[in-house]
Amino acid sequence: MEKAINRQKVLLDHLRPSSSTDDSSLSASACAAGDSAAYARTNVFGDDVVIVAAYRTPLCKAKRGGFKDTHADDLLAPVLKAVIEKTNLNPKEVGDIVVGTVLAPGSQRASECRMAAFYAGFPETVPVRTVNRQCSSGLQAVADVAASIRAGFYDIGIGAGLESMTVNPMAWEGDVNPKVKIFEQAQNCLLPMGVTSENVAHRFGVSRQEQDQAAVDSHRKAAAATAAGRFKDEIIPVATKIVDPKSGDEKPVTISVDDGIRNTTLSDLAKLKPVFKKDGTTTAGNSSQVSDGAGAVLLMKRSVADQKGIPILGVFRSFVAVGVDPAIMGVGPAAAIPVAVKAAGLELDDIDLFEINEAFASQFVYCRNKLGLDPEKINVNGGAMAIGHPLGATGARCVATLLHEMKRRGKDCRYGVISMCIGTGMGAAAVFERGDRTDELCNARKVESLNFLSKDAR
Repeated sequence: MEKAINRQKVLLDHLRPSSSTDDSSLSASACAAGDSAAYARTNVFGDDVVIVAAYRTPLCKAKRGGFKDTHADDLLAPVLKAVIEKTNLNPKEVGDIVVGTVLAPGSQRASECRMAAFYAGFPETVPVRTVNRQCSSGLQAVADVAASIRAGFYDIGIGAGLESMTVNPMAWEGDVNPKVKIFEQAQNCLLPMGVTSENVAHRFGVSRQEQDQAAVDSHRKAAAATAAGRFKDEIIPVATKIVDPKSGDEKPVTISVDDGIRNTTLSDLAKLKPVFKKDGTTTAGNSSQVSDGAGAVLLMKRSVADQKGIPILGVFRSFVAVGVDPAIMGVGPAAAIPVAVKAAGLELDDIDLFEINEAFASQFVYCRNKLGLDPEKINVNGGAMAIGHPLGATGARCVATLLHEMKRRGKDCRYGVISMCIGTGMGAAAVFERGDRTDELCNARKVESLNFLSKDAR
Protein backbone atom coordinates (compact mmCIF):
# COMPACT_ATOMS: atom_id res chain seq x y z
CA MET A 1 0.00 0.00 0.00
CA GLU A 2 2.91 2.34 0.74
CA LYS A 3 4.09 1.86 -2.84
CA ALA A 4 0.70 2.95 -4.15
CA ILE A 5 0.66 6.04 -1.91
CA ASN A 6 4.13 7.08 -3.09
CA ARG A 7 3.11 6.69 -6.74
CA GLN A 8 0.00 8.78 -6.08
CA LYS A 9 2.16 11.53 -4.59
CA VAL A 10 4.44 11.58 -7.63
CA LEU A 11 1.51 11.79 -10.01
CA LEU A 12 -0.13 14.55 -8.00
CA ASP A 13 3.14 16.51 -8.09
CA HIS A 14 2.90 16.37 -11.89
CA LEU A 15 -0.65 17.68 -11.67
CA ARG A 16 0.09 20.62 -9.38
CA PRO A 17 -0.63 23.91 -11.19
CA SER A 18 1.95 26.67 -11.31
CA SER A 19 1.61 29.68 -9.07
CA SER A 20 0.47 31.68 -12.08
CA THR A 21 -2.89 29.92 -12.26
CA ASP A 22 -5.95 31.01 -10.30
CA ASP A 23 -7.21 27.45 -9.81
CA SER A 24 -5.55 26.34 -6.60
CA SER A 25 -8.12 23.65 -5.79
CA LEU A 26 -6.82 20.31 -6.99
CA SER A 27 -7.82 17.04 -5.41
CA ALA A 28 -7.43 13.37 -6.20
CA SER A 29 -10.42 11.30 -7.28
CA ALA A 30 -10.97 7.69 -8.22
CA CYS A 31 -10.19 7.01 -11.86
CA ALA A 32 -11.03 3.85 -13.77
CA ALA A 33 -8.88 4.84 -16.75
CA GLY A 34 -6.08 2.49 -15.73
CA ASP A 35 -2.78 2.55 -13.88
CA SER A 36 0.51 4.45 -14.09
CA ALA A 37 0.66 6.98 -16.91
CA ALA A 38 -3.07 7.25 -17.40
CA TYR A 39 -3.66 10.73 -16.03
CA ALA A 40 -4.63 14.01 -17.64
CA ARG A 41 -2.64 17.23 -17.82
CA THR A 42 -3.35 20.68 -19.16
CA ASN A 43 -1.13 23.50 -20.28
CA VAL A 44 -1.66 25.52 -17.10
CA PHE A 45 1.30 23.67 -15.58
CA GLY A 46 3.70 26.47 -16.34
CA ASP A 47 6.47 25.23 -14.06
CA ASP A 48 7.18 22.20 -16.24
CA VAL A 49 10.72 22.17 -17.62
CA VAL A 50 10.43 21.67 -21.37
CA ILE A 51 12.80 21.14 -24.27
CA VAL A 52 12.11 23.35 -27.27
CA ALA A 53 15.17 22.49 -29.39
CA ALA A 54 17.74 19.67 -29.51
CA TYR A 55 20.41 19.40 -32.17
CA ARG A 56 23.71 17.68 -32.76
CA THR A 57 26.57 17.64 -35.18
CA PRO A 58 27.22 14.56 -37.26
CA LEU A 59 29.43 12.14 -35.33
CA CYS A 60 32.72 11.32 -37.00
CA LYS A 61 35.46 8.78 -36.43
CA ALA A 62 38.28 10.19 -34.29
CA LYS A 63 41.66 10.72 -35.99
CA ARG A 64 40.43 9.65 -39.43
CA GLY A 65 36.91 11.00 -39.84
CA GLY A 66 35.40 14.24 -41.03
CA PHE A 67 36.32 16.21 -37.89
CA LYS A 68 39.92 15.07 -37.50
CA ASP A 69 41.15 18.60 -38.30
CA THR A 70 38.36 20.50 -36.54
CA HIS A 71 38.93 22.38 -33.29
CA ALA A 72 36.65 21.38 -30.41
CA ASP A 73 35.16 24.87 -30.10
CA ASP A 74 34.27 24.77 -33.80
CA LEU A 75 32.21 21.64 -33.10
CA LEU A 76 30.25 23.22 -30.27
CA ALA A 77 29.57 26.63 -31.84
CA PRO A 78 27.28 25.41 -34.69
CA VAL A 79 24.86 23.58 -32.36
CA LEU A 80 24.77 26.46 -29.86
CA LYS A 81 23.94 28.79 -32.73
CA ALA A 82 21.29 26.41 -34.11
CA VAL A 83 19.21 26.13 -30.92
CA ILE A 84 18.91 29.92 -30.83
CA GLU A 85 18.38 30.63 -34.52
CA LYS A 86 15.82 27.87 -35.07
CA THR A 87 13.68 29.11 -32.16
CA ASN A 88 14.23 32.83 -32.82
CA LEU A 89 15.19 33.25 -29.17
CA ASN A 90 17.20 36.29 -28.13
CA PRO A 91 20.51 34.78 -26.90
CA LYS A 92 20.81 37.33 -24.10
CA GLU A 93 17.79 35.65 -22.43
CA VAL A 94 19.74 32.44 -21.77
CA GLY A 95 20.56 32.15 -18.07
CA ASP A 96 23.41 29.64 -18.41
CA ILE A 97 25.14 27.29 -20.84
CA VAL A 98 26.30 24.02 -19.25
CA VAL A 99 28.55 21.79 -21.37
CA GLY A 100 29.28 18.15 -20.62
CA THR A 101 32.84 17.24 -21.58
CA VAL A 102 35.26 14.57 -20.40
CA LEU A 103 38.77 14.21 -21.77
CA ALA A 104 40.19 17.70 -22.26
CA PRO A 105 42.06 19.57 -19.50
CA GLY A 106 39.36 21.26 -17.44
CA SER A 107 40.44 24.87 -17.63
CA GLN A 108 41.28 24.66 -21.32
CA ARG A 109 37.96 23.09 -22.27
CA ALA A 110 36.07 25.62 -20.15
CA SER A 111 37.78 28.39 -22.11
CA GLU A 112 37.03 26.67 -25.43
CA CYS A 113 33.34 26.42 -24.50
CA ARG A 114 33.22 30.10 -23.62
CA MET A 115 34.89 30.89 -26.95
CA ALA A 116 32.37 28.73 -28.78
CA ALA A 117 29.52 30.69 -27.18
CA PHE A 118 30.98 33.91 -28.57
CA TYR A 119 31.38 32.33 -32.03
CA ALA A 120 27.70 31.37 -31.84
CA GLY A 121 26.60 34.93 -31.13
CA PHE A 122 26.01 34.89 -27.38
CA PRO A 123 26.73 38.15 -25.55
CA GLU A 124 29.29 38.35 -22.76
CA THR A 125 26.48 38.46 -20.19
CA VAL A 126 25.61 34.77 -20.75
CA PRO A 127 27.75 32.52 -18.49
CA VAL A 128 29.22 29.15 -19.44
CA ARG A 129 30.45 26.23 -17.36
CA THR A 130 31.44 22.62 -17.90
CA VAL A 131 30.44 19.41 -16.11
CA ASN A 132 32.12 15.99 -16.12
CA ARG A 133 30.37 12.78 -15.17
CA GLN A 134 32.23 10.86 -17.82
CA CYS A 135 29.97 9.15 -20.37
CA SER A 136 26.82 10.77 -18.96
CA SER A 137 28.24 14.31 -19.02
CA GLY A 138 25.97 15.57 -21.80
CA LEU A 139 22.88 14.19 -20.07
CA GLN A 140 24.12 15.56 -16.75
CA ALA A 141 24.40 19.01 -18.35
CA VAL A 142 20.76 18.81 -19.46
CA ALA A 143 19.72 17.64 -15.99
CA ASP A 144 21.70 20.44 -14.32
CA VAL A 145 19.96 23.05 -16.43
CA ALA A 146 16.55 21.49 -15.74
CA ALA A 147 17.30 21.52 -12.00
CA SER A 148 18.36 25.16 -12.12
CA ILE A 149 15.17 26.13 -13.93
CA ARG A 150 13.08 24.24 -11.37
CA ALA A 151 15.00 25.96 -8.57
CA GLY A 152 14.20 29.37 -10.04
CA PHE A 153 17.79 30.36 -10.80
CA TYR A 154 16.76 31.23 -14.36
CA ASP A 155 13.96 30.43 -16.82
CA ILE A 156 15.98 29.52 -19.92
CA GLY A 157 19.19 27.49 -20.25
CA ILE A 158 21.20 25.29 -22.59
CA GLY A 159 22.54 21.83 -21.74
CA ALA A 160 25.20 20.76 -24.22
CA GLY A 161 27.92 18.18 -24.79
CA LEU A 162 31.28 18.22 -26.55
CA GLU A 163 34.11 15.81 -27.22
CA SER A 164 36.99 15.69 -29.66
CA MET A 165 38.59 12.31 -29.10
CA THR A 166 40.96 13.18 -31.92
CA VAL A 167 42.42 16.06 -29.94
CA ASN A 168 42.02 14.52 -26.48
CA PRO A 169 42.53 10.73 -26.50
CA MET A 170 41.74 8.64 -23.41
CA ALA A 171 44.83 8.54 -21.21
CA TRP A 172 45.83 8.81 -17.55
CA GLU A 173 48.19 11.72 -16.90
CA GLY A 174 50.50 11.82 -13.90
CA ASP A 175 51.16 9.31 -11.14
CA VAL A 176 48.58 7.05 -9.52
CA ASN A 177 48.22 7.28 -5.74
CA PRO A 178 49.87 4.15 -4.17
CA LYS A 179 46.97 4.01 -1.69
CA VAL A 180 44.84 2.60 -4.51
CA LYS A 181 46.49 -0.80 -3.99
CA ILE A 182 44.69 -1.38 -0.69
CA PHE A 183 41.21 -0.55 -2.02
CA GLU A 184 39.95 -3.09 -4.56
CA GLN A 185 37.09 -0.88 -5.76
CA ALA A 186 39.48 2.02 -6.20
CA GLN A 187 41.75 -0.24 -8.26
CA ASN A 188 38.78 -1.20 -10.41
CA CYS A 189 38.18 2.47 -11.19
CA LEU A 190 41.40 2.29 -13.21
CA LEU A 191 40.41 -0.76 -15.25
CA PRO A 192 40.34 -0.21 -19.02
CA MET A 193 36.73 0.04 -20.11
CA GLY A 194 37.17 -2.94 -22.40
CA VAL A 195 38.16 -5.08 -19.43
CA THR A 196 34.94 -4.12 -17.65
CA SER A 197 33.11 -5.21 -20.79
CA GLU A 198 34.80 -8.60 -20.61
CA ASN A 199 33.86 -8.81 -16.92
CA VAL A 200 30.19 -8.23 -17.74
CA ALA A 201 30.23 -10.79 -20.56
CA HIS A 202 31.92 -13.40 -18.37
CA ARG A 203 29.93 -12.81 -15.18
CA PHE A 204 26.52 -12.70 -16.86
CA GLY A 205 27.08 -15.12 -19.72
CA VAL A 206 26.74 -12.74 -22.69
CA SER A 207 28.06 -14.67 -25.69
CA ARG A 208 30.24 -13.41 -28.52
CA GLN A 209 27.45 -14.13 -31.00
CA GLU A 210 24.94 -12.09 -28.98
CA GLN A 211 27.38 -9.19 -28.92
CA ASP A 212 28.16 -9.36 -32.63
CA GLN A 213 24.45 -9.59 -33.47
CA ALA A 214 23.78 -6.44 -31.42
CA ALA A 215 26.49 -4.65 -33.38
CA VAL A 216 25.08 -5.80 -36.72
CA ASP A 217 21.63 -4.60 -35.65
CA SER A 218 23.01 -1.22 -34.59
CA HIS A 219 24.66 -0.60 -37.96
CA ARG A 220 21.64 -1.89 -39.88
CA LYS A 221 19.24 0.41 -38.05
CA ALA A 222 21.55 3.42 -38.27
CA ALA A 223 22.07 2.87 -42.00
CA ALA A 224 18.31 2.60 -42.55
CA ALA A 225 17.67 5.75 -40.51
CA THR A 226 20.28 7.68 -42.50
CA ALA A 227 18.90 6.48 -45.84
CA ALA A 228 15.37 7.44 -44.78
CA GLY A 229 16.49 10.91 -43.66
CA ARG A 230 15.46 10.34 -40.05
CA PHE A 231 18.52 12.15 -38.69
CA LYS A 232 18.05 15.28 -40.80
CA ASP A 233 15.88 17.05 -38.23
CA GLU A 234 18.50 16.65 -35.51
CA ILE A 235 21.80 17.07 -37.39
CA ILE A 236 23.34 20.50 -37.96
CA PRO A 237 25.82 20.37 -40.88
CA VAL A 238 29.28 21.68 -39.97
CA ALA A 239 31.47 23.62 -42.38
CA THR A 240 35.08 22.70 -41.70
CA LYS A 241 38.27 21.52 -43.42
CA ILE A 242 40.13 18.30 -44.12
CA VAL A 243 43.93 18.46 -44.14
CA ASP A 244 45.91 16.07 -46.33
CA PRO A 245 48.42 14.46 -43.94
CA LYS A 246 51.05 14.14 -46.66
CA SER A 247 50.84 17.45 -48.49
CA GLY A 248 49.29 19.60 -45.79
CA ASP A 249 46.76 20.92 -48.29
CA GLU A 250 43.44 22.05 -46.81
CA LYS A 251 40.14 21.19 -48.42
CA PRO A 252 36.92 22.94 -47.31
CA VAL A 253 34.10 20.49 -46.61
CA THR A 254 30.65 20.44 -45.04
CA ILE A 255 29.99 17.39 -42.90
CA SER A 256 26.30 16.48 -42.72
CA VAL A 257 26.14 12.73 -41.98
CA ASP A 258 27.63 10.32 -39.43
CA ASP A 259 30.65 8.67 -41.00
CA GLY A 260 31.08 5.56 -38.83
CA ILE A 261 28.09 3.56 -40.04
CA ARG A 262 29.09 0.41 -41.91
CA ASN A 263 27.41 -2.34 -43.89
CA THR A 264 28.57 -5.23 -41.75
CA THR A 265 27.56 -8.85 -41.18
CA LEU A 266 27.96 -11.48 -38.49
CA SER A 267 30.59 -13.25 -40.57
CA ASP A 268 32.54 -10.00 -40.92
CA LEU A 269 32.52 -9.39 -37.19
CA ALA A 270 33.37 -13.02 -36.37
CA LYS A 271 36.76 -12.51 -38.04
CA LEU A 272 37.79 -9.79 -35.56
CA LYS A 273 40.06 -10.74 -32.67
CA PRO A 274 39.33 -9.80 -29.05
CA VAL A 275 41.08 -6.60 -28.04
CA PHE A 276 41.26 -6.68 -24.25
CA LYS A 277 41.53 -10.37 -23.36
CA LYS A 278 43.11 -13.20 -25.33
CA ASP A 279 40.13 -15.52 -24.98
CA GLY A 280 37.60 -12.69 -24.61
CA THR A 281 34.60 -11.57 -26.64
CA THR A 282 34.97 -7.78 -26.86
CA THR A 283 36.23 -6.62 -30.26
CA ALA A 284 36.52 -3.38 -32.16
CA GLY A 285 33.37 -4.41 -34.02
CA ASN A 286 31.11 -4.86 -31.00
CA SER A 287 32.29 -1.80 -29.08
CA SER A 288 31.33 1.86 -29.39
CA GLN A 289 33.28 3.97 -31.83
CA VAL A 290 35.78 6.58 -30.67
CA SER A 291 34.26 9.77 -32.06
CA ASP A 292 34.21 13.55 -32.37
CA GLY A 293 30.99 15.57 -32.05
CA ALA A 294 28.77 17.95 -30.10
CA GLY A 295 25.13 18.53 -29.21
CA ALA A 296 22.97 21.19 -27.56
CA VAL A 297 19.54 21.20 -25.91
CA LEU A 298 17.49 24.35 -25.20
CA LEU A 299 15.31 24.15 -22.08
CA MET A 300 12.90 26.60 -20.47
CA LYS A 301 9.83 26.83 -18.27
CA ARG A 302 6.65 25.81 -20.06
CA SER A 303 5.07 29.18 -19.24
CA VAL A 304 7.96 30.95 -20.99
CA ALA A 305 7.69 28.72 -24.06
CA ASP A 306 3.93 29.33 -24.20
CA GLN A 307 4.40 33.07 -23.82
CA LYS A 308 6.91 33.13 -26.67
CA GLY A 309 4.86 30.79 -28.85
CA ILE A 310 7.72 28.27 -29.18
CA PRO A 311 6.56 24.70 -29.93
CA ILE A 312 7.50 22.20 -27.21
CA LEU A 313 9.55 19.20 -28.33
CA GLY A 314 9.62 17.37 -25.00
CA VAL A 315 9.09 17.62 -21.26
CA PHE A 316 11.83 16.78 -18.75
CA ARG A 317 10.36 14.38 -16.21
CA SER A 318 13.14 12.84 -14.11
CA PHE A 319 16.87 12.15 -13.84
CA VAL A 320 18.95 9.88 -11.64
CA ALA A 321 22.58 8.82 -11.33
CA VAL A 322 23.40 5.68 -9.34
CA GLY A 323 26.57 3.85 -8.36
CA VAL A 324 27.48 0.26 -9.30
CA ASP A 325 30.54 -1.99 -9.00
CA PRO A 326 33.38 -0.34 -11.01
CA ALA A 327 34.53 -3.75 -12.27
CA ILE A 328 31.23 -4.18 -14.14
CA MET A 329 30.43 -0.53 -14.76
CA GLY A 330 28.44 -1.45 -17.88
CA VAL A 331 25.47 -2.64 -15.80
CA GLY A 332 24.73 1.00 -14.89
CA PRO A 333 21.62 1.42 -17.09
CA ALA A 334 20.00 -1.69 -15.58
CA ALA A 335 20.34 -0.05 -12.17
CA ALA A 336 19.47 3.52 -13.16
CA ILE A 337 16.50 3.07 -15.50
CA PRO A 338 14.04 1.60 -12.96
CA VAL A 339 14.87 4.37 -10.48
CA ALA A 340 14.34 7.14 -13.03
CA VAL A 341 11.09 5.60 -14.27
CA LYS A 342 9.76 5.26 -10.73
CA ALA A 343 10.73 8.88 -9.98
CA ALA A 344 8.56 9.93 -12.92
CA GLY A 345 5.60 8.02 -11.46
CA LEU A 346 5.72 5.44 -14.23
CA GLU A 347 6.53 1.81 -14.88
CA LEU A 348 8.80 0.25 -17.48
CA ASP A 349 5.78 -0.81 -19.53
CA ASP A 350 4.81 2.87 -19.88
CA ILE A 351 8.01 3.68 -21.77
CA ASP A 352 7.61 3.74 -25.54
CA LEU A 353 11.23 4.31 -26.60
CA PHE A 354 14.67 3.80 -25.06
CA GLU A 355 18.01 5.30 -26.05
CA ILE A 356 20.58 3.17 -24.19
CA ASN A 357 24.17 4.03 -25.01
CA GLU A 358 25.99 1.12 -26.59
CA ALA A 359 29.36 1.55 -24.89
CA PHE A 360 29.92 -2.17 -25.46
CA ALA A 361 27.61 -4.82 -26.86
CA SER A 362 28.16 -6.93 -23.76
CA GLN A 363 26.68 -4.37 -21.39
CA PHE A 364 23.97 -3.29 -23.82
CA VAL A 365 22.73 -6.87 -24.22
CA TYR A 366 22.94 -7.50 -20.47
CA CYS A 367 20.93 -4.38 -19.58
CA ARG A 368 18.29 -5.10 -22.23
CA ASN A 369 17.86 -8.66 -21.01
CA LYS A 370 18.04 -7.84 -17.31
CA LEU A 371 15.20 -5.32 -17.60
CA GLY A 372 13.22 -7.51 -20.00
CA LEU A 373 12.89 -4.67 -22.54
CA ASP A 374 11.29 -5.10 -25.94
CA PRO A 375 14.15 -4.93 -28.50
CA GLU A 376 11.79 -3.10 -30.87
CA LYS A 377 11.70 -0.15 -28.44
CA ILE A 378 15.47 0.25 -27.99
CA ASN A 379 17.82 2.31 -30.16
CA VAL A 380 15.44 2.14 -33.08
CA ASN A 381 17.80 4.25 -35.21
CA GLY A 382 20.98 2.50 -34.12
CA GLY A 383 23.35 3.33 -31.30
CA ALA A 384 26.94 4.09 -30.39
CA MET A 385 28.41 0.98 -32.02
CA ALA A 386 27.32 2.45 -35.36
CA ILE A 387 26.83 6.17 -34.81
CA GLY A 388 29.68 6.76 -32.36
CA HIS A 389 30.31 7.72 -28.74
CA PRO A 390 31.98 11.13 -28.25
CA LEU A 391 31.97 10.80 -24.47
CA GLY A 392 30.83 14.23 -23.31
CA ALA A 393 28.46 14.74 -26.23
CA THR A 394 26.64 11.39 -26.14
CA GLY A 395 23.95 12.46 -23.66
CA ALA A 396 23.00 15.53 -25.69
CA ARG A 397 23.08 13.46 -28.89
CA CYS A 398 20.69 10.93 -27.34
CA VAL A 399 18.26 13.68 -26.28
CA ALA A 400 18.15 14.98 -29.85
CA THR A 401 17.72 11.51 -31.34
CA LEU A 402 15.06 10.43 -28.85
CA LEU A 403 12.86 13.53 -28.95
CA HIS A 404 12.88 13.87 -32.73
CA GLU A 405 11.97 10.20 -33.10
CA MET A 406 9.17 10.56 -30.54
CA LYS A 407 7.84 13.54 -32.49
CA ARG A 408 7.91 11.51 -35.70
CA ARG A 409 6.01 8.62 -34.13
CA GLY A 410 3.12 10.79 -33.01
CA LYS A 411 0.33 9.92 -30.62
CA ASP A 412 1.44 6.34 -29.94
CA CYS A 413 4.74 7.47 -28.42
CA ARG A 414 4.47 9.41 -25.17
CA TYR A 415 7.42 8.54 -22.88
CA GLY A 416 11.09 7.97 -23.63
CA VAL A 417 14.16 7.08 -21.58
CA ILE A 418 17.83 7.87 -22.08
CA SER A 419 20.46 5.93 -20.18
CA MET A 420 24.14 5.08 -20.19
CA CYS A 421 26.81 3.36 -18.14
CA ILE A 422 29.58 5.48 -16.67
CA GLY A 423 33.26 4.74 -16.15
CA THR A 424 34.32 4.08 -12.51
CA GLY A 425 30.98 2.37 -11.90
CA MET A 426 27.81 4.42 -12.31
CA GLY A 427 24.67 4.61 -14.39
CA ALA A 428 22.48 7.55 -15.37
CA ALA A 429 18.97 7.71 -16.76
CA ALA A 430 16.37 10.36 -17.58
CA VAL A 431 12.69 10.22 -18.53
CA PHE A 432 11.15 12.55 -21.13
CA GLU A 433 7.57 13.06 -22.27
CA ARG A 434 6.69 14.09 -25.80
CA GLY A 435 5.83 17.76 -25.77
CA ASP A 436 2.44 17.73 -27.46
CA ARG A 437 0.98 14.75 -25.59
CA THR A 438 0.57 16.18 -22.11
CA ASP A 439 -3.13 16.97 -22.53
CA GLU A 440 -4.69 13.62 -23.30
CA LEU A 441 -5.14 10.22 -21.66
CA CYS A 442 -3.30 8.60 -24.54
CA ASN A 443 -1.84 5.87 -22.33
CA ALA A 444 -5.14 4.94 -20.66
CA ARG A 445 -5.69 1.22 -20.32
CA LYS A 446 -8.92 -0.67 -20.73
CA VAL A 447 -10.47 -1.55 -17.35
CA GLU A 448 -11.81 -5.07 -17.10
CA SER A 449 -13.43 -4.61 -13.69
CA LEU A 450 -14.45 -1.83 -11.32
CA ASN A 451 -11.23 -1.88 -9.35
CA PHE A 452 -10.00 1.61 -8.62
CA LEU A 453 -6.85 0.53 -6.82
CA SER A 454 -3.39 0.87 -8.34
CA LYS A 455 -1.88 -2.51 -9.08
CA ASP A 456 0.77 -1.66 -6.47
CA ALA A 457 -1.90 -1.89 -3.78
CA ARG A 458 -3.35 -5.22 -4.85
